[in-house]
Amino acid sequence: MLDTTCKHFPGIPRDLITLQTNQLNICGGYYVDITAEIWEDVVDLLNVVEVTRAEITLPIPPSPLYAQWPISSLDNQPAPNQSRPYDSTRNDDKITIKVVFPSGEIRSAKISRTVRVDELLAEASDILGRRTADIKAVWDGSIMRDDRSIGSYSIEDGDSITLQAGPLCFAKPVIYLHSPSNIDVSVKLSLIPEWSLSVIYPIVPMDEHRRHLEWNVRTHEDGSLTEHNSGLHVSYLFWEAKTNLQAFPHSPASKSPPADTFNPITSSLDDTDSIVIPVDRVTVYLDKSLKVLGLHTEARTSFITYWLPSILKHEYIALRFVPQAAYERAASLNISPQPDVVTRVCMLFKGICKEHLANWPNAQMQAENDVAWWVDVVGVDPTRAGDVTLFRVLEWGGVEVLI
Repeated sequence: MLDTTCKHFPGIPRDLITLQTNQLNICGGYYVDITAEIWEDVVDLLNVVEVTRAEITLPIPPSPLYAQWPISSLDNQPAPNQSRPYDSTRNDDKITIKVVFPSGEIRSAKISRTVRVDELLAEASDILGRRTADIKAVWDGSIMRDDRSIGSYSIEDGDSITLQAGPLCFAKPVIYLHSPSNIDVSVKLSLIPEWSLSVIYPIVPMDEHRRHLEWNVRTHEDGSLTEHNSGLHVSYLFWEAKTNLQAFPHSPASKSPPADTFNPITSSLDDTDSIVIPVDRVTVYLDKSLKVLGLHTEARTSFITYWLPSILKHEYIALRFVPQAAYERAASLNISPQPDVVTRVCMLFKGICKEHLANWPNAQMQAENDVAWWVDVVGVDPTRAGDVTLFRVLEWGGVEVLI
């Protein structure tokens, strides 16, 4: 493998080549090094191997964290809440740590032990383009307190601090109920603990953890619904959820979720399961894809126009649709009477800049395939979904992956 890598990447000296993967369960979604000792044990389990230099340096503007941090104003600050004796006169006041970003990229930083965690997060938030409040630092499997210093933890030179970004918002899932006759229907929604409901409509009672609810509605032949508790006449049921990152930190040391479960904390896109297209092709691609997945005209239009402002901020878009069975395990629907057909479409997408297109060769090729391949990926029955003689449920929603 190293011989082949040298042939295809002549610009990387052999002694600096690092082979990495994030595809094994033990990786927890993060890129880890593949050593010569384990190559034969894992090669048959991999589809893609990431080739990198041993030291990754990205073209980012100079900042106190990644250049000369700490700045002088931080040098004399005490280290609060120390869990071990700390001597400010020590010669090893500065340590080199590895900062693991949510994308799996690792950057080294030499910082003072007196630097507070929230200061580290503030620097990282500028690079990630996220609010500081949406980022947590994880060390040794636990979330680090924002008001403590690096030196107050038993962090040694060369240790890694993992940054977790959240909350990811699962935006505008809407549920349509289409019945050939007027019937009373109970719709129960239950989320896994990594999620909590942030907005619902019509408003109904939820459990204390905001993970379970029940709507009781009457369907009408025109597709509209009447919610019994409020008497509201609506077109669909609406819910939105955010991730519970504080309660469920995800780190390389934590157990990764089963591959057949959609987990909002670890949801991602990669070159093997997504397509990548220029932003000016997204609307047509989405309309064709959503149509083959069983969405009617109003649903397709609402889906596209809802996400279009976010999509247009980027040069290229990577997107994929989540298998319905995996999605159901994360956000289960219990509907009574039982529908004849349930179609649940969840899209993940993220912006890609032109400079990073080389990382998505397979995804760009897959974008040229017939969109009908998404039918098998998601696992829907578009023929039955369009049969007006059946009691049909349709849901669509999505997540913009920001890291």
